[in-house]
Amino acid sequence: MKYVDEYRNRDLVHALTDKLHALTTAPVRIMEVCGTHTMSIFRHGIRNMLPGQIQLISGPGCPVCVTPSGVIDAFVELAGRSDVIITTFGDMIRVPGNKGSLADARAEGADVRIVYSPMDALTLATQEPDRMVVFLSVGFETTTPTIGATLLAAEQQGRNNFYIFPANKIMPPPLDALMQDPRLQVDGLLCPGHVSIIAGAESFRPLVDKYGLACAVAGFEPVDILLAILAIVEQVQSGKPRVENCYGRAVTQEGNTKAQALVNTIFTPVDSEWRGLGTIQASGLALRPQYSFFDITKKLDIRIAPSSEPQGCRCGEILKGICMPKKCPLFGSRCTPANPIGPCMVSSEGTCAAWHRYGGLEITKNEEEKNEPSYHT
Repeated sequence: MKYVDEYRNRDLVHALTDKLHALTTAPVRIMEVCGTHTMSIFRHGIRNMLPGQIQLISGPGCPVCVTPSGVIDAFVELAGRSDVIITTFGDMIRVPGNKGSLADARAEGADVRIVYSPMDALTLATQEPDRMVVFLSVGFETTTPTIGATLLAAEQQGRNNFYIFPANKIMPPPLDALMQDPRLQVDGLLCPGHVSIIAGAESFRPLVDKYGLACAVAGFEPVDILLAILAIVEQVQSGKPRVENCYGRAVTQEGNTKAQALVNTIFTPVDSEWRGLGTIQASGLALRPQYSFFDITKKLDIRIAPSSEPQGCRCGEILKGICMPKKCPLFGSRCTPANPIGPCMVSSEGTCAAWHRYGGLEITKNEEEKNEPSYHT
């Protein structure tokens, strides 16, 4: 059955690409919002399957990448306390701030541990009752419900040494902000599948109504992505934009309402700074007063310093979709996965990491010509 499915998918990919080549007669600019989509597009060579009129632009869909340097510095400073154990997902370890990275702090003796879920951090707190265990709460709608569930578990256990550093964000507000930037001209959005599982396909409806954007929610296999691109092209050419759910096996129109209710019980929207995008209204999440005990920034009165970018780094513009990674003077020279200068090169979902790993240094002339018009430098 496995091989039958592989051949069926291969046939579908060919059929979809043939249809796209036959259908696309005018330029269509599409932003893939999710960093996992960016990686999948590169991994499977999807750009080279598409007709030259379709241009794919990477957006701010990597939570690690959009975490401001001032917040990274606060993470590093907190890690330096001997009474604190920092727990985090692996992507955050090597992200550089102005004062180094968590990897640097760990090399100097800080207790920084990689976990696979916030529940792992809570388990660690039971094993280390004399120290504060802090989970770095970075992520979009996808991971926020699990963090909320962990806080409820900590409350039920009466655990008084477990904390989070709240840095969660939600996706629609930055997209609204991006669409107001005259330098970015896109016709459609390849909407993130994981986020949509929680938030629902309809969460992107305001972007259709306000900006006339064609939207399609996509999964992460080549067939999923090509189906969504085809849906966007058909919407653009018909002049009838909408939100089309091309990931129906996982995403519903309303999303996971139980997870949404859990998040709304524990968190409240707040203005939040995004790396490269500035402060965006109601785009972040803070703990509600009844759960603020778990907020390490309140317990230790942690202040976030102003953020700044390393000299020459263009991660901010890359996150906005207005600069190609190869236009950054540091890309592939001073800034590599082994020696990252900016977060876009660190994260497994980062645009620069995708370009570097899957051909960003040896981009074909055809690929360059296809994508150059959609990035304004």
